[in-house]
Amino acid sequence: MTDHISYTDAGVDIDEGAAAVEAIGVAVKSTYRPEVVGDLGGFGGLFSAAALAHYDDPVLVSGTDGVGTKLALAQAYGKHDTVGIDLVAMCVNDILCCGAEPLFFLDYLATGKLDAARASEVIGGIAAGCRQAGAALIGGEMAEHPGVMPADDYDLAGFCVGVVERARMVDGRDLADGDVILGLASSGLHSNGYSLVRRVIAERSLDLHADFEGYGELGALLLTPTRIYVKPVLAALAAGLPIKAMAHITGGGITHNLGRCLRPGFDALVDPHAWQIPLLHRFIAQQAGLTPEEALATFNCGIGLALVVAPSDASALRAHFEAAGEQVSRLGLVVAGNGQTVRYQ
Repeated sequence: MTDHISYTDAGVDIDEGAAAVEAIGVAVKSTYRPEVVGDLGGFGGLFSAAALAHYDDPVLVSGTDGVGTKLALAQAYGKHDTVGIDLVAMCVNDILCCGAEPLFFLDYLATGKLDAARASEVIGGIAAGCRQAGAALIGGEMAEHPGVMPADDYDLAGFCVGVVERARMVDGRDLADGDVILGLASSGLHSNGYSLVRRVIAERSLDLHADFEGYGELGALLLTPTRIYVKPVLAALAAGLPIKAMAHITGGGITHNLGRCLRPGFDALVDPHAWQIPLLHRFIAQQAGLTPEEALATFNCGIGLALVVAPSDASALRAHFEAAGEQVSRLGLVVAGNGQTVRYQ
């Protein structure tokens, strides 16, 4: 027989886990909607189907995603209160492209050694993102993986469920030659391309704490959280402003995402000079030696969400989003083509 070995000896601290759950309570409850049933601590998150009562033919829309290697940058810089917003944004912006209203969200936090204070920062960011999206944070998991992950390392995954009326789904069914493509500005690099960003930082010996062109420290700018577009887009749809299709510009940039919302037989013809690519994007692309084509296929290049609208509706939609505080650019047109591809003028 060996000496006694406790769970704590094996690297899992139940008391620290309990402290972390207690620390996030206020933040989690700040996201609750009237449909939330119960409280933290149960074996499942409960959400009333009454949320679907006013729909004639509700379609549930689900999404899951992570933050990727942007987390490694957060750990290197020591800032953990914004990556949770990124996590929510990656999921809710995706299901928004169907016209869905996010209803509830769940998260998964895995770490080598649980730190209640750091976990509280991360979950606080998730709660902030849920408030921005109008989604209730109804559950999650904090898991310690000693011996599998380094003590200071952590990873995040998120899961959301939303709803849309079947007849009002945004699915590109009415696309037509000559439709206008509008772009809503991103808040930064969002959560994509960070494996390249980190490689650039390492190989060019960039200092995360150095000032970047008077805008603040480079690390802080790179950790600017992903913009969440849910409320202004849903408000536009509720006001009867028709949006034919939407694309969340994530990994693969404009080149590999805009075409995903097009029906076969249509291409997107985009003018890359129609908007100002932000300085930080240009700096990273320059440091990496990317061609303009490579940059457009890697980063969002300043556009976080693209919308396809009829020419007759473009002005009204632009005015709506600008009144909501969004920066709007006219990116180009939908044209007849080979199907689901992006061409540049």
